[in-house]
Amino acid sequence: MSATNSPRHRLLVLVGPTAVGKTKLSLQLAHHWDAEIISGDSMQVYRHMDIGTAKLPLAERDGIPHYMMDIHEPDEPFSVAEFQDRCRELIPDIAGRYKLPFIVGGTGLYVESLCYGFEFSEQGSDEPFRLEMAQLAEEQGNEILHEQLRRVDPESAERLHPNDVRRVIRALEIFRLTGQKMSEQLEVQQRQPQYDLCFIGLTMDRQLLYKRIEARIDEMLEEGLVQEVEQLLQRGYSRSLVSMQGLGYKEIAAYLAGETSYEAAVTLLKRDTRRFAKRQLSWFRRMKDIHWIDVTDSTRYDEHFSQICGIVAGKFR
Repeated sequence: MSATNSPRHRLLVLVGPTAVGKTKLSLQLAHHWDAEIISGDSMQVYRHMDIGTAKLPLAERDGIPHYMMDIHEPDEPFSVAEFQDRCRELIPDIAGRYKLPFIVGGTGLYVESLCYGFEFSEQGSDEPFRLEMAQLAEEQGNEILHEQLRRVDPESAERLHPNDVRRVIRALEIFRLTGQKMSEQLEVQQRQPQYDLCFIGLTMDRQLLYKRIEARIDEMLEEGLVQEVEQLLQRGYSRSLVSMQGLGYKEIAAYLAGETSYEAAVTLLKRDTRRFAKRQLSWFRRMKDIHWIDVTDSTRYDEHFSQICGIVAGKFR
């Protein structure tokens, strides 16, 4: 069933930058509203990649079902179109059991494309061009492709991380095939809500967010991020895979290969994660339907929770 013909199920959505505090709040909201959680994170779909993706361990999910986690091996492709298709099946299934479907995550394109029914038309492909670009990135680094994209489509370059080689190449390929920017194609999407949406966004003081990001990365390292990356490489997963280009995996893999020091890898990871959070906020800030909650003051957590519950009640009751 297409998104345009699907019933208008209720859909609660919680978004915000990495390390802002979505996980703790999502569990409490799920209990309060009898909801089941769908991960809106493009990296949590991969098995064996738990620490670097901040995947909530099964034992800590408080009995709340979580979907769209651990559904692919790291060397299997995953796309926004697959995310849409799977969620379009999950949402009516959850609603059919009298539970509230609840999207939680920070991958802007994935969440927005589902909520507003983006249609990704096939512009065709140029396989020799893709291979040429992939080889160029392998030989001269990802930044050279990102700089090419910045010249022809600065909006997409701002949105995509240089390590997201597959999507950078796709944006270049679309421009090569159609003469049109990927960002322009996103702009002309109809953006009609496909569900009865209640959209909550979390934000906080930028400097505090950056401190939380750095503390989270330190915690990931203590939990065994280096060992996790090492085990992935030992399993035979190539560093060139899209999954292995994710934040935390690329930097640590470079350290393990002897290309950089541990200290330099961690510094780079923290810097790139801060930049990623800034891009996440920029993406969500341009969306009109989000109720923003500033969670800078952690001593007011109960107040923030009550405020969000009031928004949800006003929308769904």
